[in-house]
Amino acid sequence: MTTWKEKLADQMPEEWAREIDIFEKQMELRRQGKVEEKLFAETRLRRGAYGQRYDNGKRNDGTGAKPLDYPSGDLTKGPETVWDAPGMQRIKIPFGGLNPEQMDVLADLAEEYSDAICHVTTRQDIQLHYVHFDDTPTIMRRLAAVGITTREACGNSIRNVTACPLAGVCRDESFDVTPYAQATMRFMLGHPDVQDFGRKFKIAFSGCRQHACGLVSLHDVGAIAVTKEIDGEPQRGFELYVGGGLGAVPQQAVLFDEFVAEGELLPITQAISRVFARLGEKRNRARARLKFLVKKLGVEEFKRLVLEERKTLPHDDAWTAYLEELPSYGEKALKQAEPLAAGEQAQRFERWRHTNVYRQRQEGYCVAAVTLPLGDLTSHQMRALADIARRYVGESVRTTVEQNIVLRWVRESDLPALHAELEELGLGEPGAESIVDVVACPGTDTCKLGIASSRGLAAELRERLASKQFELDQAVRDMRIKISGCFNSCGQHHISDIGFYGVSRNVGGYAVPHFQVVLGGKWVDNAGSYGLPIGAVPSKRIPDVVTVITDAYLRERESGESFQAYAERVGKKALKEKLSDLTKVPSREEDVSFYSDWGDPREFTIGDMGAGECAGEVVSLVEFDLSLVEELVFEAQLALDAGDLEAVTEKTYRAMLQGAKALVKMQFHDVADEPDQIVAEFKQRYFDTEIFFDRFAGGKFANYLFRRHESHEQAASRADARELIEEAGLFVEACHTCAAKVGSQPGAAEKTSSDSTVVTLEI
Repeated sequence: MTTWKEKLADQMPEEWAREIDIFEKQMELRRQGKVEEKLFAETRLRRGAYGQRYDNGKRNDGTGAKPLDYPSGDLTKGPETVWDAPGMQRIKIPFGGLNPEQMDVLADLAEEYSDAICHVTTRQDIQLHYVHFDDTPTIMRRLAAVGITTREACGNSIRNVTACPLAGVCRDESFDVTPYAQATMRFMLGHPDVQDFGRKFKIAFSGCRQHACGLVSLHDVGAIAVTKEIDGEPQRGFELYVGGGLGAVPQQAVLFDEFVAEGELLPITQAISRVFARLGEKRNRARARLKFLVKKLGVEEFKRLVLEERKTLPHDDAWTAYLEELPSYGEKALKQAEPLAAGEQAQRFERWRHTNVYRQRQEGYCVAAVTLPLGDLTSHQMRALADIARRYVGESVRTTVEQNIVLRWVRESDLPALHAELEELGLGEPGAESIVDVVACPGTDTCKLGIASSRGLAAELRERLASKQFELDQAVRDMRIKISGCFNSCGQHHISDIGFYGVSRNVGGYAVPHFQVVLGGKWVDNAGSYGLPIGAVPSKRIPDVVTVITDAYLRERESGESFQAYAERVGKKALKEKLSDLTKVPSREEDVSFYSDWGDPREFTIGDMGAGECAGEVVSLVEFDLSLVEELVFEAQLALDAGDLEAVTEKTYRAMLQGAKALVKMQFHDVADEPDQIVAEFKQRYFDTEIFFDRFAGGKFANYLFRRHESHEQAASRADARELIEEAGLFVEACHTCAAKVGSQPGAAEKTSSDSTVVTLEI
């Protein structure tokens, strides 16, 4: 029988084929125990092969999608080896560009090796979940045969290079950034200078400043297309930004240079990579992104080092070779332009056209957005969409950072027929780029870091909003909602009008799913500003949060006022007060539904936490103490709004101290209110014993406290103050998790110390 490797031997790029062969050999060596798991984990991550959560068994969106059967191992008890566990294969789609042949292969792979779902991510990638690890080399070969690689889709590498999905057809762009994004991807992929990073590295391109399509501000390197007159001639170049990133402690990118000439784009990016590889943090992953290096050095010193590095780079013809092809670059329309015929159209079509169709700068053509709830489409839908693309737009298909797919170069006269075909596939719903188009990360469905069900909540919100979207005021329809299952912001909750991220609270000895409410983010202007959390609300009351916030906005806004401007004018304190009644959790006897998550009827748990009856009074006391600590963090936000950086510094430090003290009091009630003693007791009882450690974050949140206690650093800027608030908030969330864990495991306290003053939690 002919294998896929043999069948595709002549269709794969030689270098890619060789890399996959090497990966397959490394897999075999790992099976034989000849390669350490730590080394192999980074190897498979750099091929896009990711571990995923295995305790769920379905997607929390009501579809009931199930993983394929696994050859061995009981997944309800946990996999015996990595080979038994379901995994995720991430597939890089540079700038989101797809063609019908590639879409057919993706559909086939989803059907044959996954759960028949292609998932579009917020970085324009495609992910297949519930994949058998043994199948990944075959998946990679079949992708390589149609020009797609999974190399460096994960791991400490340059991730997918993203770009505006309207590039080349946008009415506001300076020029088409597509060939530059493509050249950057090709040049940096597998480059020797990007193999020694301490963490991931993300690059994005945008054709303009004002829109959100490129999200330049949240990237390690972000490039905005600009033109400049030099010697009387217009020259292309880029306004280059560095050091952006979301994650637990987000930071906006800062301006590196107002104009980097197009011929310098690749060598400057290479020089940045070399400086990052040489000077970036390697041991402490929590501080290993480029944003921390830029902040540590300052952007001027960082720029000086990069320019010095640029001078030492050996010349590479690839830096400019692609520029020679630019005059001939450009997508070609499949059909000759033809306007939409005059006359009345069906209401469903008109509503779809209003939200999902963008008029290109090329007269007679449009971009049609295919709305994908939760970023998912079935293998059947993907295959049918490929056929639609062949007939309407040829190869002009792209994924978007809002987890949708767009068809470019649709002639206007074809819009009604196109919409009719999309509706037959279940892909003709309106609401793209609106409050209905809720973005969510995988959350507890498949992500090992997930705390709460982001997809389950997103599905619920989408259903409620979609049913009344055309009754909503346009100002509300234009808002964005983004949801992450944890603090890491994979759902980009920091840059939405209303953002949520999953947390947990202990109520009466039971874990209850909550979401932190994040307000103040700015989606436009390439992610122009980041929001901050104002408080945690039970998961089951989050739909009410959306109603309360949007109703207040409509009642109280000034003429033409955006939601972000409204939130800034009204203030976080007033907004938080509007949600005060929604923070209460009824007892299990009153309403048991609060103790499970959206889309999952099982009792909510997080890690080893579960329902527990022990130490009810002590846990109640610590939760009370921590609620006061949360208020301190919120007061720090108010101080930031008032421009009082000194107060931010003081309140965030005091919040972490009091959070640590609340935990210490669970074992040693008489701890003094003296910083040195609090930190020493916390370190001995919770850090050294690793009780405070999160399964995935380790002790990094404790290090926020230790660093502040040792340095007493003052916030020198609003950005510094924001970071202190984010760190304090994360430390307090970790305190909540730790308190619940200790409270539900009565033996845990006995492990902390042999000191006779330690009080166990057993009753």
